[in-house]
Amino acid sequence: MKKPNPPFMTGVPELLVLRLLAEREMYGYEIVRAIRLSSRDAIVLAEGVVYPLLHALDAKGMLTAKERKVEGRNRVYYRLSAKGHKRLDDLIGEWGRVQEGVHSLLEDPSRGSI
Repeated sequence: MKKPNPPFMTGVPELLVLRLLAEREMYGYEIVRAIRLSSRDAIVLAEGVVYPLLHALDAKGMLTAKERKVEGRNRVYYRLSAKGHKRLDDLIGEWGRVQEGVHSLLEDPSRGSI
């Protein structure tokens, strides 16, 4: 049985979705699958997480959406807008800062001593 994503994952889905869409346009389930495969099952996001996120990002103007008929089914393909690229850059900067802080504490917990 797979372990669920840890609680500290808040905000990470947005970063991952934006990062994938910076490379190419994708549809919802394709994004879900790409996150799972790229992370080697370390991060598994349900469609119930990804689809609402896509709709919210689209509503904020960070994505553009285009509906296409594929094999008789309608799919909505998303890509980043200029605003989405800016948000991705901001999130990557924040992630780097947090990652460095966590790494510092894990390597040398005495740094946090008063």
